[in-house]
Amino acid sequence: MTPTPSRQTRIGVDIGGTFTDLVWVDDATGAVRVGKLLTTPKDPSQAVEQGVVTVLHDAGSQASDVRSLIHGTTLATNALIERKGARTGLLTTAGFRDAVEIGREGRYDMYDLFIDQPSPLVPRHLRLEVTERIRADGGVLTPLDEPSARAAIARLKDAGVEAVAICLLHAYRNPAHERALKDLCASLLPGVPVSCSSEVVPEIREYERTSTTCANVYVMPLMGRYLDDLERKLQDLGIPGHFYIMLSAGGVATPDTAKRVPIRLVESGPAAGALAAARMARELGEPKLLSFDMGGTTAKACVIDGGEPLLAREFEVARADRFKKGSGLPIRVPCIELIEIGAGGGSLARVDRMGLLKVGPDSAGADPGPACYAQGGKVPTVTDADLLLGYLDPNFFLGGRMRLDVDAAKQAVEGTIAGPMGLGLTDAAWGIHRVVNENMAGAARVHGIERGKDLRAYPLFAFGGAGPVHAWHVGRILRVPRVLVPFGAGAMSAYGLLAAPLAFDFVRTAPQRLDAADWAQINGLFSEMESEGRKILRGAEVPDSAIRIRRTAEMRYTGQGHEVEVEVPPGALAAASLEAITANFETAYRALYSRTPLGVPIEALNWRVVVSGPMPEISVAGAQPGAATPIAVKPVPKGTRKAYFPEARGYVDTPVYDRYALTPGAAFAGPAIIEERESTTVAGAGARVTVDGRLTLILETGEAS
Repeated sequence: MTPTPSRQTRIGVDIGGTFTDLVWVDDATGAVRVGKLLTTPKDPSQAVEQGVVTVLHDAGSQASDVRSLIHGTTLATNALIERKGARTGLLTTAGFRDAVEIGREGRYDMYDLFIDQPSPLVPRHLRLEVTERIRADGGVLTPLDEPSARAAIARLKDAGVEAVAICLLHAYRNPAHERALKDLCASLLPGVPVSCSSEVVPEIREYERTSTTCANVYVMPLMGRYLDDLERKLQDLGIPGHFYIMLSAGGVATPDTAKRVPIRLVESGPAAGALAAARMARELGEPKLLSFDMGGTTAKACVIDGGEPLLAREFEVARADRFKKGSGLPIRVPCIELIEIGAGGGSLARVDRMGLLKVGPDSAGADPGPACYAQGGKVPTVTDADLLLGYLDPNFFLGGRMRLDVDAAKQAVEGTIAGPMGLGLTDAAWGIHRVVNENMAGAARVHGIERGKDLRAYPLFAFGGAGPVHAWHVGRILRVPRVLVPFGAGAMSAYGLLAAPLAFDFVRTAPQRLDAADWAQINGLFSEMESEGRKILRGAEVPDSAIRIRRTAEMRYTGQGHEVEVEVPPGALAAASLEAITANFETAYRALYSRTPLGVPIEALNWRVVVSGPMPEISVAGAQPGAATPIAVKPVPKGTRKAYFPEARGYVDTPVYDRYALTPGAAFAGPAIIEERESTTVAGAGARVTVDGRLTLILETGEAS
């Protein structure tokens, strides 16, 4: 799309499992419009198209005004979890056909004899060997045998593969054989997508590299078709601006880049929410936040430190056990580090074989959705329970655009939970609500402990359609000092999309002992990665003067098996750089382990570069920053309704406040319910609620920070 808009407007679109959220922003005036509609699972682009039309109409804007549309999606994630990707073949070095199935040495649960090991995306009969061998230093031990390669490709063609992954031993040091195989595939399998590990994840560790490359090409046809279709629909709407895709690491990229490495989109949607939380942390002056994003299908938690989300270089998808590392498929790409569990408004409740109440991880999604949506759902969900507890107004869901069926919710909870467990309707509904709260709090607590973080010092930043409903009780379980709910919480992830810069990262493996480093080689690697990044950003019309470069290295003490990521100073590196790099490493190492060994040499394994454009200007709050200190005022509720609070020993007449009528300085006590079109905030008994200058709701829990 060629950018020729007359106004400076942007749209962020986040597709979730249940709802698709949109935010429209006019950069000239600061005007904001929010949209939310049910996702269309069979073709997610339909909801995007419908949502864009609706939000433009509501904003009184034209499609020709849009200068950019940024999109986040979980389509790649869902394809991996549901195993609905392409029929994929793998070409690999002779003798390494089963490396992707053998995996790591350890079992994720050494005491369980019946664990389910994650199955490779490529079955064994489609994993074929090719005669060749590259040494660890990049030299050729055995040249590529072209007849064996042609024979393997012919077998894949006869098997009807729809995509091919190529992962050869030590290709991260020398990709020549992978490139030759790719050329042969282009000749013998025309039109079939091919991914080389040296292009997708050019770094050491064979299992992770092979798993990631297979996952990339497995979703490539699906993502290519989806992005092509969405681009056509946006063009048909008359949107002339750029179309960008959110990446898992928090940057955005062009569709061409996303189609080439779609595996970098796996955590696309959740990353946007974490970016919004980080931006809000900086705006509110909160050095620490726990981002809590609960939508219709999943809940995500992310630790924000120093105004930035924690980053990881590897994660897992499709875990057999959601709390056990190693039970899923390893994906070796940078991502914002968060914990994600199947706990959302659409999470299904049931009674298990032991007679215990279970909630999630399976979800009703958008079709049929919760029972109260009256679209055919019969199994109770978290939303059904929240409705029966009085937290949701059946006549004001999505601002009144969607009416909830209370009787359908009652029938689902009574028939599936209350009756079989011998409980009253209220106890059953509260049980569902409480179980999902405990699940989310438990997952967040484990996430914090694994990173050495005491979450009692982290205010809870709640958003998503269901997040503000559950945040008070989740925060009480975690004993956080306060809960923060931003204005427009129901579509906060879409705000995050508009806060992300154009960015891409690169990695090269080159093991070096720092005291004997080949600085010329390292400088060459950095220069190569920076040039590649600048080329991508120039293609997106980012001027050289606005491009930022960040360099890091993964380092460890010699003999260790795990690395620590360390900042590398700018400019040409030389022996004189050793002192600064060593100091950075020791600081990072000590922060994790509280000590550093003496006399042990340091080695670097991987060298990384992040190339990014300027940070977009957008406020994720509802009022202009820099406003005067609010004057305390008690607002008038728009009404009351019966809502259940166990601390108040049952249903109580609860004041209901209109979020759009609350002004800075408003203050009141819980229990209370605060409604806006896309989400509802529940403040329990004992809460002290205030509204700051940015219209953020602050719920004080009474816990010491």
